[in-house]
Amino acid sequence: MISPTCPQRSTTRIWCPAPGRPLALALAERAALSDLVGQHLTLAGEGGANAPLKVTCLVAGMVAGADSIDDMDLLRHGGMGRLFTGVRAPSTLGICLRTFTFAHVRQLDAVAARMLPTLRRRAPVLSGIGQVAYLDIDDTVKATHGYQKQGAGYGYTGVKGLTALIATLSTPTSAPLIAATRLRKGGANSARGAARLVADALATTKASGGGLVIVRATPPTTTMTWSPPPGAAGPGSRSPPGWIPLSPARARASPRTRGPRSTTRTRSGTRTSSG
Repeated sequence: MISPTCPQRSTTRIWCPAPGRPLALALAERAALSDLVGQHLTLAGEGGANAPLKVTCLVAGMVAGADSIDDMDLLRHGGMGRLFTGVRAPSTLGICLRTFTFAHVRQLDAVAARMLPTLRRRAPVLSGIGQVAYLDIDDTVKATHGYQKQGAGYGYTGVKGLTALIATLSTPTSAPLIAATRLRKGGANSARGAARLVADALATTKASGGGLVIVRATPPTTTMTWSPPPGAAGPGSRSPPGWIPLSPARARASPRTRGPRSTTRTRSGTRTSSG
């Protein structure tokens, strides 16, 4: 996506909405982002044409601070045409995003899980991960506006929006990097989906060369039952106090793996369903 005629050392000044974006995209190219998307993402129809290029455009827009489809017009501001090639219009990127299903989101999870080990080999990140690594699990709330936002709801903070689980990987001498994420409905319990997220993050940590892994989580996320998959992070992985390690069979059978029961308000009354 970076233009081959992009001036590297020049006195020419180019106005760019996000000055660090060329460096971030150059690093993404070195980590084979486009190649990984082409291998694992199987979008069909009009939205799936040139999917690697569209995903790279979306990453570039988010690096610049875009948080909506219309904000992707940042890619065409100022001198961006001299820095990047193949930039797509916001309407084209919107068609691509509306083609996604949950299965395609999991395919992007696979891309991210393979990109982090490649990034570690190509850049000085996660130094000392072979000795000890910290895997931190936490959830956050992203406020949304409007009545038609899919999945939006009121969570434990009282803010209407969507909740996300985030797993960050760090070492004593390096800054944290995101190892896994999961977006959920606004009213989802904090522990919902955390067991799967931890398993994915541990697998990514092992692929990145992790040795001893210490998992740390906030109290709401530690209410789940969890069993580490065989060999997910080696025999040295530790779980924080309050987690209940179970055998895989007991973990599947335990009712706590589904989370506590949640209450949903409807026009006709109140309905209780499993979380």
